Amino acid sequence: MTDPAPAVSDLTDRYGAPAPWRRPVLIAAVAALAVVFLAWVAWVAWAHGTPAAESELVGYEVRDDSSAVAHIDVQLEDDVTASCRVRAFAEDHTTVGEVSFTPTPGRNDVEVRTERRATSIDLVGCTTPDQQRPR
Repeated sequence: MTDPAPAVSDLTDRYGAPAPWRRPVLIAAVAALAVVFLAWVAWVAWAHGTPAAESELVGYEVRDDSSAVAHIDVQLEDDVTASCRVRAFAEDHTTVGEVSFTPTPGRNDVEVRTERRATSIDLVGCTTPDQQRPR
């Protein structure tokens, strides 16, 4: 039985030994790529986790057969112009009213004109020019 060591040295003699700088450079390149990727993931999480406009439906009142009032709390960053949308639904879940409005920071009471009596109100959300997804 032959020793496996001569086979390794035969390969080294035949093809040459790998450069000694190759492994540290590869490890440094992979580490740098991992740091860049993790920084990108952190940036994406922060950018999507801190929107310029956020809104929450606090409550609503159905006043009569042709109107309802939605009470909406809106948080805006400084110098941001937002647009919010509210929908009113009837008992059969059809949309009977919809209104878009420009909110002010804090509580907003929005009247929604309806085609017939509404049974619920839904806040679609608020958008800004840089935030197309309603929140």
